[in-house]
Formats: sequence, C-alpha cells, structure tokens
Amino acid sequence: MKSIPQTKLYGLDHLRTLAITLVFFYHYRIPIFAHPQWISDGAKFGWTGVDLFFVLSGFLISSQLFAQIAQGRSISIKEFFIKRLLRILPAFWFIVGVYFCFPAFHEREALAPLWKYLTFTQNFGIDLSRNGTFSHAWSLCVEEHFYLFLPLSIIALQFTRHLKKGYFFVIAFFILGFLLRNYIWNNIYEPMIGKESAGILWYKYVYYPTYNRLDGLLVGVSIAALYTFRPNVWARVSQQGNLLICTALAVLAGAYFLCYEELSYEASVFGFPLIGIGYGLLVMGAISPGSFLFKWKSRSTTFLAGLSYALYLSHKGMIHVVQTLLAQTIDPESNVMLFICIVSCICGALLLNLLIEKPFMKLRDKLLKKDTETSGLIHRSDYPSESIP
Repeated sequence: MKSIPQTKLYGLDHLRTLAITLVFFYHYRIPIFAHPQWISDGAKFGWTGVDLFFVLSGFLISSQLFAQIAQGRSISIKEFFIKRLLRILPAFWFIVGVYFCFPAFHEREALAPLWKYLTFTQNFGIDLSRNGTFSHAWSLCVEEHFYLFLPLSIIALQFTRHLKKGYFFVIAFFILGFLLRNYIWNNIYEPMIGKESAGILWYKYVYYPTYNRLDGLLVGVSIAALYTFRPNVWARVSQQGNLLICTALAVLAGAYFLCYEELSYEASVFGFPLIGIGYGLLVMGAISPGSFLFKWKSRSTTFLAGLSYALYLSHKGMIHVVQTLLAQTIDPESNVMLFICIVSCICGALLLNLLIEKPFMKLRDKLLKKDTETSGLIHRSDYPSESIP
C-alpha cells in the first residue's frame, strides 16, 4: 500500500488554535470566574473545543501508525510510547505538582486524589461539587486511554489478519456509544435527578467517562484510514475542500441547536457523535489541498497551536490567580480583565513550553534517533503536527 506524501498540514494548526480558543472562552464564562456578559452567550458552544481536539488526536495519532503499516513497517510500540509519554507526561506532571503544592492556584474546590491524576482515572466518578479543581484533566484521561487502546488494537488486528475489516470495529464502537449513553441517561442519570444536582450528575455519568466520549476519536481514526489507505478516494474527496468546510459548519450549526440544552436526552445521546462528524468534516477540509485553510499560512495560529497543550493545562489556574491579584484594581467583569487574563495565560503557557515541553521533546528526538540508528532504520516524523491537548 502506498501512503500519501507527507507535508506540513497548516490547516490543522488553525483548527488547534480554534479548539483551544473555544475551550478558553467556555471556561472563562463559568460562574467561578467573573466575566463580561457577552461571553455568557457567545461562548456557550465552546465546550465542543475538546471534541475538536479528540478528532485531531484520532486523525494524527492513527495516521502515524497507519503510515508505518502503509510503508510495510511493523508498528513499534516502544517508539509510539516514547513519543507520546515524553510529549504528555512532563508538562502534565509539572502542572499537577503546581496544583498540589500551591493551593492559591486552585480555581475551585479541592482536587481529586493524586493517584487519580497519576493513573489517568480522574474522569471516572468525578464529583464537581467536591473535586472541581483541575477538572479539565478529564480529557487527558480519555486521550491516554485512546493511546493505550489504539496501537494494541491495530497490532491485534494485524496478528489475526483482520486489519482490512477494522472499519467494522470502528462502526461497532460508534454504535456502542449510542447504546451506552442511552442506557446511562435512562437508567442511571435521570432516576437520580432530584437526589443530587442534575448538572453534577450529568458530568459524572454522561460527559466525563471515556466510554461515552469516543465519537470524536473514532471519526479521526476513520479520516486517517481514508487518507492513508484509500489515496485515490481521498484525492477525489479532497477536491471539494471548501465544500467540506461549509458542510462542516452546517452540521455544527445543527449540533449547536441540538445541544443548546446540554443536559437533554437528545444532546446526551446524539450530540457527541454529531459534533464529532461536524469537526471531522472540518478536519477533512483543513487537510484538503484546495481549501483556504490548507493554503493559509499564519504565524499566529502556528504559534498558538504550539502552545495549545500548555494553555489547556494551565489556563484555569492562571485565570484564577490573575483575577484574584487584580480584582481590587480592575473590574473583574471588564474586557480589560479578560485581555489581561488572555495575555497572562499565553505567557504562562510559553514558559511551560520553553522550560518543560521543549527540553523533553529534544530528549524524545534524541532517544528516537539513537533507537533508529541502532536498528538501522531512518526515523522521520510522519506527521509533524502534534495532536495534544
């Protein structure tokens, strides 16, 4: 099988910047932070930025693995986990350390137990009324479970010679997501409303668990399979890059209205897959050579995309610290405070990137280079764009 020649996919930088922007403004509007009134309605759909990150991760990570298969190489579990662990863990552990050592960084109630962060199980059974601080780490738990499950699943399919039928498994997991959310909403979530806050229960049982949030990742995997293993089909599809983007916006507009009441049955069962499909179409448009997103090269979005992981980890704590320090001199609900928080978060993320992320990325490249030199292979990054968040 032939793989499509690789190039720097600038369109994905724009989408990563979009994703972290959506997440930032959505979190800025939550009641724990003072904010301008316009953000309350303007950023209501911002929670879907995490779903865009999931689609990007599904596409980029599986593309790296699929590219190795297309080149006739065996998947290297060692190489895969060196890449992922040195990309994710250093910055994550640093922020976890900041949260546990400096209570002033806490934006909400107490933290979950340390072992839940270290084992990436914090997204199961989380109670926002008691453990609301650093709750956004839930998405990293989902990502880590995906990173563990995906390569092992591909190797198992290769071993049993069922790789070509892998799309059946993707469809099966997609359908399973519907069934699980339907069961949980009807049999666990709804019967408990009134005993506890509906919002807290919804996040605990519907929104956070990994098994309910695979839709975006599965969409990303599907796009990667088409992109890598069906180059002729992809060549025809990608000719309609701008049309894909317009279709994506239409689907996401529909998802906005479907999910306007986030705790509803329709949003809980059908919202996540519809959002995943909408963002999947947006990703397809962004990697289509004829689209404006593919052709548009922006230093600003490339810069912010490179900081997206650090921004995601640190932004809530930074907003809390800045608002606490400046509340007496600047109106917390003003646009001026918003601007200062944005600049502070970017500066904090830049420091995290320079002091923690980049040194470990250099170590990662060194280890991979040493490993490939020993094995006699030539190592190269199949997809230069990182997927994390």
